[in-house]
Amino acid sequence: MITLDAIETFTLIVGLLTLTPGLDTALILRTAALGQRRRAWGVVLGIQSGTLVWGTLTALGVTALLTASHLAYNTLRWSGAAYLVWMGGRMLWATWRRSATESPQAAGAGDTTAARTGPETEARRGVGDTLLGGWQQGIVTNLLNPKIGAFYVAVLPQFIPAGASHVALGVLLAGVHILLAVVWACALIGFAHVLRDRLQRPSARLYLNRITGTVIAAFGIRLALGQ
Repeated sequence: MITLDAIETFTLIVGLLTLTPGLDTALILRTAALGQRRRAWGVVLGIQSGTLVWGTLTALGVTALLTASHLAYNTLRWSGAAYLVWMGGRMLWATWRRSATESPQAAGAGDTTAARTGPETEARRGVGDTLLGGWQQGIVTNLLNPKIGAFYVAVLPQFIPAGASHVALGVLLAGVHILLAVVWACALIGFAHVLRDRLQRPSARLYLNRITGTVIAAFGIRLALGQ
């Protein structure tokens, strides 16, 4: 049976991984900052659903086959990279298009501009404040990142004793990772809620989308380059 020391060590490793700013943090913060709290929680649940899948597949030995197969790993890596670059590029294109079409008069019309750039605008684009929509975005982003699978292949087996149930302990350890990630997501969403008034300003939304789009696209490029 797994020891308490092993669980504590694993918790420390995945805790540091969770706190490291990255794609998940950017995606959750951006969604929550736009006032889409249901969608933000959907993103959280989607990401953690993907984590559970990776943990279970690793315990079953499936992800070891993925990392051992150069073709399978690269296929998933390029798919994930294309998806991230597309997602980030779409955010950036939307901000550039708005900047190009917005007149000085419109830029100074605070409430009117805010109305055009609020949740209603995103809803018309098919990006509504729905739990399911956020879940789909979160799980696709997570599952198309083969490095999460590679991380679990490298780390998880070290904490599963010989003769123990790999599936049960794999799910248990993935659950520890998920619990820490959900707690961190609560802090991120709470932080965005506290700053909601400032973040709801049109200029803040514009810069937030640009920063998030750049971060997501950069992660996609890094994934494509294998860095």
